[in-house]
Amino acid sequence: MKITSFPEYEQAYKKSVEQPEQFWKEIADNFLWRKKWDKILNWNFTEPKIEWFKGAKLNITENCLDRHLETMGDKPAIIWEPNDPTEDHRVLTYKQLYDKVCQFANVLKNNGAKKGDRICIYMPMVPELAIAVLACARLGAIHSVVFGGFSAQSIADRILDAECNIVITTDGGVRGDKKIPMKTVIDDALVRCPSVKKVIVLTHTRTPVSMIKGRDVWWEDEIKKVETQGNKEFIAEEMDAEDMLFILYTSGSTGKPKGVVHTCGGYMVYAGYTFTNAFQYEPGEVYFCTADIGWITGHSYIVYGPLSQGATTVMFEGVPTWPDAGRFWDIVDKYKVNIFYTAPTAIRSLMSFGDEPLKGKDLSSLTKLGSVGEPLNEEAWHWFDERIGKKKCPIVDTWWQTETGGFMISPIANVTPLKPGYATLPLPGVQPILVDEKGEEILGNGVSGNLCIKFPWPGMLRTTYGDHERCRTTYFATYKDLYFTGDGCLRDEDGYYRITGRVDDVLNVSGHRIGTAEVENAINMHSSVVESAVVGYPHDIKGQGVYAFVVCPNQHGDQELARKDIMMTVSRIIGAIAKPDKIQFVTGLPKTRSGKIMRRILRKIAEGDTSNLGDISTLLDPGVVEDIKAGAL
Repeated sequence: MKITSFPEYEQAYKKSVEQPEQFWKEIADNFLWRKKWDKILNWNFTEPKIEWFKGAKLNITENCLDRHLETMGDKPAIIWEPNDPTEDHRVLTYKQLYDKVCQFANVLKNNGAKKGDRICIYMPMVPELAIAVLACARLGAIHSVVFGGFSAQSIADRILDAECNIVITTDGGVRGDKKIPMKTVIDDALVRCPSVKKVIVLTHTRTPVSMIKGRDVWWEDEIKKVETQGNKEFIAEEMDAEDMLFILYTSGSTGKPKGVVHTCGGYMVYAGYTFTNAFQYEPGEVYFCTADIGWITGHSYIVYGPLSQGATTVMFEGVPTWPDAGRFWDIVDKYKVNIFYTAPTAIRSLMSFGDEPLKGKDLSSLTKLGSVGEPLNEEAWHWFDERIGKKKCPIVDTWWQTETGGFMISPIANVTPLKPGYATLPLPGVQPILVDEKGEEILGNGVSGNLCIKFPWPGMLRTTYGDHERCRTTYFATYKDLYFTGDGCLRDEDGYYRITGRVDDVLNVSGHRIGTAEVENAINMHSSVVESAVVGYPHDIKGQGVYAFVVCPNQHGDQELARKDIMMTVSRIIGAIAKPDKIQFVTGLPKTRSGKIMRRILRKIAEGDTSNLGDISTLLDPGVVEDIKAGAL
């Protein structure tokens, strides 16, 4: 299953294109199935309909836990590093993790959960989050993890869309010096969510909470009940390869988040295969991914990918700069981490602190580095290579999406020749093409275009929950018979791919996709705001910042206070992650005579490039543009 040389990569890639079904059959044979498939692949991109390993029966947790018990039961599965470095860390072996997952699956069953139910999980980065995710999968329930930084309204939207009947949360969470009242946020969300019948609350920060009789139960009390009943095992529910495994919500170019659906069989095969290959994982290596399980990176490359391959995965509750900017390096030193996978935002932020936080930290255990979320710019690539990797660790600069389930274009550590700023080459089984605006393929090297994929891969999304038409129009309708990624891309003279950014109305802020419409909707909720338009602009740390142009004619008091009020509104409606970095008050927005906002003009102004705004004579009021230029921040 593992590729170990570049000629081997070329051979595997050739086979994956010429004989894709045979190629993926051989990969899938490395996993545990209760029943093998009737058909490897059934697909068309018009409906769209994608089915991998149809008719196969499995449970993904048997691949992540049960199959390792005899050979690696006493090996660490999860090492948990708490937010506060003075507190004790925790290590869960594969046997201990298995026991806890079975135990909590019984808790879920006792509380009415069954196969096919949707369960919302809103927790900090504690081991119980991974346990809850795996327990849902073992039971056959569909988990929908919501990142701990989202607001009550964002959570309610997701619960309502998925019609969740159970929520799993904690009394509170901590990130750096911030305390998050997680149960209180859930209580606020559930005012709008009649489908939720049970809330299971883990004690974590001892934050005072309200517990509603008949609905809310304590995690610890429910565990005691299971222990009293003597239920030590939980036989994993048999799932079809195409049964839903999880829903993960992602922003789109409209205001409503969309629930990306991944299924059991193909996702498992793809997450495991890409993890082992890209990182060249060797048994016994300690792997540290700094992401949150609330995002796809945490699903695929903290939980399912590493555990399916018997890896030791580090979970970290805190942030990279607390109590100081050496925290990541303390963790690498403490656990002798071999593989370190983080985001360009974190790298750029840590670069700004200079070399002081690195002093006295032993990073010699590192053998491979990785980056995720957005392209790693060259300056950050070289800093990462020199200061952290000491020029001896390959950097696996991965390009992929929530919708793809796993890495798509990525170096293979110690196999692919690297090039700073490039995701390099597609992994076996991935067939990228570049197209122009009409959908015509752009052939050859040294070209740019819109990045599409022309053939299915096992980890790809199957639908958007409850709205298959939205899946079709978002990903498959722009270009006939192609999956459209929404990204622009350059293919250089060597055939290497470099992602150049989103080509739709979606921002990539700190590696997280945020729809401009979603932020505009939140800004427009503020009582003084008449209208707004949001665009991205280059940001030294985040990659892209959020620049809001706001029409606010009846503004009272000073502008700075009005900006803070608008930011607070966005935080309450979406979450702090979507707060604008810059808010410019304007008298009007540049619109065509049909009323369409010309974002192209606003984008150039936000980027500080006002020398050539193109033809503005067709605008309803061209004078608006001069006013906006004069007030640019």
